[in-house]
Amino acid sequence: MSEPADIAAMTFEQALAELEQIVARLESGQAPLEDSIRMYERGAALKAHCETRLEAARLRVEKIVMGAGGAPASEPAEFG
Repeated sequence: MSEPADIAAMTFEQALAELEQIVARLESGQAPLEDSIRMYERGAALKAHCETRLEAARLRVEKIVMGAGGAPASEPAEFG
């Protein structure tokens, strides 16, 4: 299942901010059931988008190392 086009166009920061708003509204318990379900579904899509963006950023990060002969080189950074 692909995410809605408006979510796909969001930056990580935009998606995270909206996700935080949704969480706050859901935690308040004030929304009707159907609205809560819609918010939950959108929140799940936003969460997936944020995870995808974070993974893409992680893959782009490289560690600069001294290669053979003292020349600088880069290699994928290790996380975890």
